[in-house]
Amino acid sequence: MSILNSNIPEGPISQKWSNHKAKIKVVSPANKRKLEIIVIGTGLAGASAAASLSELGYNVKAFCYQDSPRRAHSIAAQGGINAAKNYQNDNDSVYRLFYDTVKGGDYRSREANVHRLAEVSPNIIDQCVAQGVPFAREYGGLLSNRSFGGVLVSRTFYARGQTGQQLLLGAYSALNRQIGAGGVKMYTRHEMLDLVTIDGKARGIIARDMVTGEIKRFGAHAVVIASGGYGNVFFLSTNAMGCNASASWVCYKKGAFFANPCFVQIHPTCIPVHGSQQSKLTLMSESLRNDGRVWTPRKLEDAEKLRKGIIGPNDIADADRDFYLERRYPSYGNLVPRDVASRAAKERCDAGFGVNSEGKAVYLDFKYSIERLGRSTIEKRYGNLFQMYEKITDHDPYKEPMQIYPAIHYTMGGTWVDYNLMTTIPGLYAIGEANFSDHGANRLGASALMQGLADGYFVLPYTIGDYLAGEIMVPKIDTNLPEFIEAEKGVTTKLEKLFNIKGKTPVDHFHKKLGHIMWEYVGMARNAEGLTKAIKEIQELRVEFYKDLLVPGEMKNVNPELEKAGRVADFIELGELLARDALNRNESCGGHFRVESCTEDGEAKRDDENFAYVAAWEFKGVDSVPVLHKEDLVFETIHLTQRSYK
Repeated sequence: MSILNSNIPEGPISQKWSNHKAKIKVVSPANKRKLEIIVIGTGLAGASAAASLSELGYNVKAFCYQDSPRRAHSIAAQGGINAAKNYQNDNDSVYRLFYDTVKGGDYRSREANVHRLAEVSPNIIDQCVAQGVPFAREYGGLLSNRSFGGVLVSRTFYARGQTGQQLLLGAYSALNRQIGAGGVKMYTRHEMLDLVTIDGKARGIIARDMVTGEIKRFGAHAVVIASGGYGNVFFLSTNAMGCNASASWVCYKKGAFFANPCFVQIHPTCIPVHGSQQSKLTLMSESLRNDGRVWTPRKLEDAEKLRKGIIGPNDIADADRDFYLERRYPSYGNLVPRDVASRAAKERCDAGFGVNSEGKAVYLDFKYSIERLGRSTIEKRYGNLFQMYEKITDHDPYKEPMQIYPAIHYTMGGTWVDYNLMTTIPGLYAIGEANFSDHGANRLGASALMQGLADGYFVLPYTIGDYLAGEIMVPKIDTNLPEFIEAEKGVTTKLEKLFNIKGKTPVDHFHKKLGHIMWEYVGMARNAEGLTKAIKEIQELRVEFYKDLLVPGEMKNVNPELEKAGRVADFIELGELLARDALNRNESCGGHFRVESCTEDGEAKRDDENFAYVAAWEFKGVDSVPVLHKEDLVFETIHLTQRSYK
């Protein structure tokens, strides 16, 4: 019997959210003024939540490690945001968005949460338009839509190739308004290093001032984690180098269960790795697959000539090009979901058809759309993306195809939350990419921005009141309580331990080594032997890390190496949990591909009888095996079936 309670409301799925809102407790405006909430992270989820909660009357403390809230990594999102508005009149609906998301996640998401996401999605667009987000528009002034992978309708709203930036500016403006009004107190350049619990409830955090090095205590009646995902456990990913999982990880070590860590997304359209000194990878938006065609040569000899630089892509005739996504998946073609497109690219490259010098790239070609639509149309849709590609690679994508290859991008796993977005620690919430709730084993493109803003604007402001209604008689949290003193002491001890190792090896060496282990054995294809080896090598790396780490500089000053050391220490532990979860899940689903579980034609093969559950892991100590708890996934509306995009 699972100890997890997802608190999913009773009733038909289309009425669960409205019925739930009608029944949950509400805090009066006068009482909201007595309550304090901490929000960690200022991306789309964190900024929208902080602004909305302050607007309601709560006292909010918002934290980010950057020098400005607008530097959150949400700014890097390119292609768009989904919403079921049916503007194209192509038979889209809330139900179709709900169905596409559950299917796209390979039936490993919670139905009730996904349907709620689809329900509130139209409100997000209205909210953002009201904030002045400059979405693309049709000639007549209506908002424009385009398609993304895994769907047969056009529901993705966009602002050229900089949708995340424009949406974040909208949320940032709302946040700034509340900062100016005094409802939000903003703490930039502060990193959360521990969660403080009192009598089992989240009551505050310990943070390090990254400028002075001072360790500080902050109290609140509830804590919201909106700090993003853990993709940088692989070192090379599309995430900014500063993105980390430490806020979520310290919550895990304080009792918040961590769900489905093995569900990591590989994005198919990334600029390939081009050197051993590279620190991150650059994403080319999935929106490019609307008008770009993916191909490799049909002949091995042509691929060999491309790799040697004897010929270029334009020297290969159309008849000698293998548009393999269109060949294998005729219904969806180039717009299959990300996990499917990524594995297909790997299969072509593994078979010897890769087109760059390392054999790890395929082409994304716009020749055909330029001929059909004209260059000016393509420039209007994707101009800044093309410019970015040319600056990085020194190749003009208007004249020759882009080279792309899959890379680590998004993490569907995260802190386990119930229907109210509360973790297993009362008073601790997780929203956006930091939680596991909406995407299952694979996220459809343009759904990350949708989930982040849905959680922050339209879900958490309702559900957090249900908890806080019972906290209105609790006075302002005293940060001189023993629990705060003990937590601060623990943080200081950890930092001193890292700083005083005085080894010879810089932290980046260990991060790169961890990334190599993760990509080699826990990447696009996984097997029991490789995962077992990964766990062993990560454990050995942790021993080496604590023996030979070198952290230069001073503890009580600006010290990015000390910051990285703490994050990499957490990544090493998280990497082991990720590999352990992947080893336990002996099936293929979405982004988790076990070579032991695939169909005759190489597609992912689920095992619904044994693995139709959320894997929620409970921390039992760094040197102890975590305990697995299972939340059974019940599908009342959508019937389980083998996913097909053919």
